[in-house]
Amino acid sequence: MIKLEKQDSIATVTLSRADKQNALNFAMFVSLNNTIKNIKKDRTIRAVIIKGDGEHFCSGLDITAVMASPVNIIKLLFKWLPGNQNLAQKVVLGWQSLSVPVIAQINGNCLGGGLQIALGADYRIVHNDAKLAIMEARWGLCPDMGANVMMGGLVKRDQALFLASHATPITAEQANELGLVTQLTNNTELATQTLLSTLLERSPDTLAAIKRITQLSYQSQQRKILAKETWSQIRLLTNPNTKKAIAKAKGKSDIEYNNAKRW
Repeated sequence: MIKLEKQDSIATVTLSRADKQNALNFAMFVSLNNTIKNIKKDRTIRAVIIKGDGEHFCSGLDITAVMASPVNIIKLLFKWLPGNQNLAQKVVLGWQSLSVPVIAQINGNCLGGGLQIALGADYRIVHNDAKLAIMEARWGLCPDMGANVMMGGLVKRDQALFLASHATPITAEQANELGLVTQLTNNTELATQTLLSTLLERSPDTLAAIKRITQLSYQSQQRKILAKETWSQIRLLTNPNTKKAIAKAKGKSDIEYNNAKRW
C-alpha cells in the first residue's frame, strides 16, 4: 500500500490505496515508517516526493479499519516516554528527520491524517482544485500525529485553532492564504519537477545545512507538544462525548453532549 521508487537520486513515495482515496490503515503507518528509515539510510537520495495514487493525495485515517482492532490503536499511540514520537507521529515528523528536501505533491482530497503527513514535508505543491482539512474534531478527537509541531511555523494561532476545530475541507486558495501551501498550480507534476530541478542544482550539503538551520529557527517545544497530543487523544478515546461525536458525524441529529471535563 506504500510504494517506494528510487530513480536518478529521487525517492518517490506513493500512498497506494486508490479505491479508498488512499485512506490510512495500520499497515500503511508501519510501511511509511519503514520507508522513511529506508530513505534515511540511502546516501544517494537527493530529494523525496510524497504523492497519492490516482486522483487524491489521502482522505485521512480509515476510521473503520483502524478502530476495528484495539491492539492497533495501542500500537499507533504507544511510546516509551511521553515526549517521544509514537508511530502515528513518526509518519509525519519522520520526513523532518531526513536531511534532504521532501515535497508533498497534493491533488484532490488531502484530509485529516493525509494533511498531517503533508505538513511534515518541507514543500507542499498543491493543485488548484484540491481540498484540505484537519478532520479529527469531526470524530470527537484531536490532531495527534505531530502536525501541531509543524503548524506553529506555518499559520497564526487563531487559524491553527480554526483548522483543527472546523473539521471541514477548505479550498486550495484558502489553504494558500493561511500559509499551508508552498505553490498553487494546475499541474503538480510539472511544478514538482521544476522545483526539483532548482534544488538539484544546489550542493546536497548546502540543502541539508539550510534545512537543519531553518528547523532550529522555527523550533517549538516538540516533546511537550507530542506528549500533550498523545495524552489528549487517549483521554478523548475514553470520553463519552467522543462516541456522541462519532454518531453525530454518521448522521444522527438528536445528539446532546455532556458537560466538558476539566482540561
